[in-house]
Amino acid sequence: MTPREALIAALELRPPAGRVPHFELVFFLTMEAFGRVHPLHRNYAQWLQMTEHERGLHRADIADLFIKTAQRYEHNAIFLHTNPCTEEEDIRMIDLVREQSGDTYFLMLHGDATYEIPAGDKMLEWVSWVYENLDDAKRKADEKVNRMLEKAERLSKQGGLDGFALCADYCYNDNPFLSPDMFAEVVSPYLAKLCGGLRDLGYYVIKHTDGNIMPIIDQLVAARPHALHSLDPQGGVDIAEVKRRYGRALCLIGNVNCGLLNSGTDEAVIESARYCIRHGMPGGGYVFSTSNCVYTGLPLDRYELIWKIWHDEAIYAAQHACVAV
Repeated sequence: MTPREALIAALELRPPAGRVPHFELVFFLTMEAFGRVHPLHRNYAQWLQMTEHERGLHRADIADLFIKTAQRYEHNAIFLHTNPCTEEEDIRMIDLVREQSGDTYFLMLHGDATYEIPAGDKMLEWVSWVYENLDDAKRKADEKVNRMLEKAERLSKQGGLDGFALCADYCYNDNPFLSPDMFAEVVSPYLAKLCGGLRDLGYYVIKHTDGNIMPIIDQLVAARPHALHSLDPQGGVDIAEVKRRYGRALCLIGNVNCGLLNSGTDEAVIESARYCIRHGMPGGGYVFSTSNCVYTGLPLDRYELIWKIWHDEAIYAAQHACVAV
């Protein structure tokens, strides 16, 4: 299997041959690994001053950096982050990465259109608006999803894109931002519509949210994404319990404790990685990753520590390959 095929097998709940698939939503440590600035850290003001020739070189450099990251760390997927983030640049980047790497990697873009935790300076205003204008809030939620599905349909005509990561965060470490009942009013129906619409267009859908998702996890699963990321242990999410309850319904991604990567001992980090492998991979439908991303400020050697555990230990026995769950 190619890396892309192996990830698709996991999303479809089929154990791939060889290693458990692996990727990170964002690998920010490109300066440490390659001596090159991550695309999201590049200055938009410089882009505005570039000639079209310089912009072409900029795009090519970003595409090359995505591919080099995937090659070095054996990622199955590349989450494309364009800078500037426009639909036109998304299309150009999809084409560039496909030209340089063929169908080796699963390619995805951000595609969430549901309500997320609002910024702190807007939080009180937003909450008041939702509670006082529930019908308007639902209408706006539906409009946002419709616009995203229209964009996804346009991208589907261009080809080359495999799926979307839906990255609206819903939860803090203690609880979801919205009560389960209010979440069911203003988020769940629209998340389900978004997931269903993207599926109908032929895309795979990965739903990301940090924090304690357990009070709303039934609603997240019922929305029918192909996978759930990040299964945050700092929010009390235990992959063994989630696997037991939902492992036959959707693919699970993540759960390696990001907090330990900075503050824990090597032994604690290794045990977190092994716990995820031990409980996530049986029967397929698991993708190894951190419980968020490889973030700025994380020592590269701590990521490479869990990467090595995955590389050496997260391997399916040959006789179990490609057996449907």
